[in-house]
Amino acid sequence: MLVSSPLLFAHKTVLAPMVRVGTLPMRLLALDYGADIVYCEELIDIKMAQCERVVNDVLGTVDFVAPDERVMFRTCSEEKGRVVFQMGTADPERALVVAKLVENDVAAVDVNMGCPKEYSTKGGMGSALLSDPEKIESILSTLVKGISKPVTCKIRILPTLEDTVNLVKRIERTGVAAIAVHGRMREERPRHPVHCDYIQAVAESVSIPVIANGGSSDMVKTFEDMEKFRAAAGASSVMLARAAMWNPSIFRQQGALSVEEVMEDYIRYAVRYDNNPFNTKYCLCQMLRDRVESPFGKRLHAAQTNEEICEVFGMTDFYNKTKAELEARKAALQTNGDQSEQPKLEDDVITMPVRFERRDYPPQITPKMYLLEWSRKEKLDQPVYETEQRTQDRAFQSTVIIDNKKYRSALWEKSKKFAEQAAAIVCLRTLGLPEGRIGEEHSGLVNKRKRDDRKCAALDDNESAFVIFSVLFSGAISLITH
Repeated sequence: MLVSSPLLFAHKTVLAPMVRVGTLPMRLLALDYGADIVYCEELIDIKMAQCERVVNDVLGTVDFVAPDERVMFRTCSEEKGRVVFQMGTADPERALVVAKLVENDVAAVDVNMGCPKEYSTKGGMGSALLSDPEKIESILSTLVKGISKPVTCKIRILPTLEDTVNLVKRIERTGVAAIAVHGRMREERPRHPVHCDYIQAVAESVSIPVIANGGSSDMVKTFEDMEKFRAAAGASSVMLARAAMWNPSIFRQQGALSVEEVMEDYIRYAVRYDNNPFNTKYCLCQMLRDRVESPFGKRLHAAQTNEEICEVFGMTDFYNKTKAELEARKAALQTNGDQSEQPKLEDDVITMPVRFERRDYPPQITPKMYLLEWSRKEKLDQPVYETEQRTQDRAFQSTVIIDNKKYRSALWEKSKKFAEQAAAIVCLRTLGLPEGRIGEEHSGLVNKRKRDDRKCAALDDNESAFVIFSVLFSGAISLITH
């Protein structure tokens, strides 16, 4: 089996981690234009620890999905060997949980120790860590020992050169593969000059690669400027934030493209990978810069969907074609879906990778109701559900026991109720029984209730759902009273 080589950080041009900017479309665009390494936006450990890793076969991505179904992090094979996952954390154990969750889908894991914004520092994360070197050592050492991928960190400089050098020496001893240094102090902002002398002193004091960051405002305007910044800072590599946000084609050795061309390239990735439209719009507005108040910018700002954004850029045909391709792929996967959901026997439990989707069932109809009705019809003991909760993300998994057999979904759910429904689905599908989904034919259970099916056939879908529920309910009452 081929084993991929670890990511190396010397002599690289790097897309910096940027909140709301470093999502998948921007990362892929930067790689296309010549960046060697791309960092995702800072993602908070508490939120990521609750996520579930989901393979998205329609998009060809791996998604890390929160309990509220938001995609917190999306990645794909095109960037797998070059994407660094950056987290915000102040807890070694929780950091390790998140790192283990993502390590097989990224090239390295980075800890943010440089962000001065309140959303990061208020939890003791970001630049707040710079005041706690013991915690820095604990977090980094835990990660280095706990995962197989390289671990890095990104810091800001401290008020004195001596303190900065002493800190990075302590960081190096944890075993990290590289350190990115933003050449400004915590209280400084982009209008303040970058301290290249501090970065140079850091680079001279450690043996690991040092990545210089902070030169977008006054030093880096072109591709050639990146090398000048690297030399001035005495660093191994260069990391760009705002210069790349404004025009990621700055990574092109042949020279930057027009912003208009870059925005269209960005939109193609945004549509192809179903990017959140508000994130798409935000990134495009950053590229427009002072033109965001122009008539064109106002039209863009008014757009609410990726389709409307494409209309603004005259890319409607591209949008329609891409969405049609994705829908066709989705339909093909659904057609073949049964083959990937065959039940498997694990120990004494029959499992399938299924999830309960409330929208797939009529109001008041659930798989648990169908399973209960079937058990009564067969004169079996009613189903028993045993549910456990995972500590790291508080997700649930349930096992249903019926007729001395156990059934369980291989996927974890966001609530106990959903986990029980998923277990019921596994049982029903394994036994070849209906589960009550919208569009599913009426079950034999309902048909045998001696109701007038001719009336049901004349009703619309909503009325049919009501009749099914009434039948199930009246049947349950009939069994109880008799």
